[in-house]
Amino acid sequence: MTAKVRVAAVGDVHAGLDSRGCFRPHYEHVAQRADLLLLAGDLTRHGDPEEAAVLVEDIRDVGVPVVAVLGNHDHHADASDRLRRVLAGGGVQVLEGEHAVVDVDGVRVGVAGSKGFGGGFAGACATDFGEPEMKAFIRHTRSIADRLAQNLDALDGEVDVRIALLHYAPVEDTLRGERLEIYPFLGSYLLAEAIDRAGADLVVHGHAHGGAEKGLTPGGIHVRNVAQPVLKRAYHVYCLGGDDGTVRD
Repeated sequence: MTAKVRVAAVGDVHAGLDSRGCFRPHYEHVAQRADLLLLAGDLTRHGDPEEAAVLVEDIRDVGVPVVAVLGNHDHHADASDRLRRVLAGGGVQVLEGEHAVVDVDGVRVGVAGSKGFGGGFAGACATDFGEPEMKAFIRHTRSIADRLAQNLDALDGEVDVRIALLHYAPVEDTLRGERLEIYPFLGSYLLAEAIDRAGADLVVHGHAHGGAEKGLTPGGIHVRNVAQPVLKRAYHVYCLGGDDGTVRD
C-alpha cells in the first residue's frame, strides 16, 4: 500500500445541551492536520437529536469529510433515526452496517461502519445457547459482525485504504484498565474475527473510557481505542500508508 492518508479520530464526545460552542475551538484546525475525521460513537449523552444539533453546529465547517457511527448513548432516547438525520443535515455521514468511500486527493479511503455490540472475548464469552434472550444477544452481535465483514469485502479492490469504524471494541488489548467483569458489555471477539476474515488497514473504536489506546486483532490488524477519555485530547491523527502499510501515531 503506497497511498498515504491522515485520519483524525475520536469517540465518546458526549455532546449535551450545555456543550454549545465547546467543540468548535478544538476542531476548527482539523483540516490542517488531517484528511478525514472519524467519530466512533457516543456523540451525545442521551441520544437526544437536540444534543446532536449542538455537535453539528460546532463541526459543520471543519473542512474535511466526517464519517461516524452511533454508540449506545446515541440509542438511549429511541430516536436514532432522527439523530441520524440531524447529523446528516450537518454533513456527517453516519454508517450502520454500511460503507462509504471518501476521496482524499486521489486516494480512495473506504470506511465500513457499525456500532458493534457485546458478548465478550475468547475464553470468557457468552454463547448463543440456552434462553431465547441469550441466544438473541449473541446472534445480534454475530449478525453485526457478519455485515461488517461483508462491507469490508465490498471495499476490497475498490479503495486504497480500508478502515473499520466501530463503537464497541473488537479486542481485549484496548480494554486493559477496565474491570474484567464488564468486558462482555464493552465488545466482542466476533468483531475481530470478521475484520480479520475480510481485511482492513486500521480499526477504530470507542466505548472503553478506562481502556488503552493500542491493540491488534489476532490477525495483526492495528486497533485504536479513540474514546476521548483515553486520548485525553480532542482527537488523535493516525497516518496510514507508505510501502510498508504502517499505521503511524
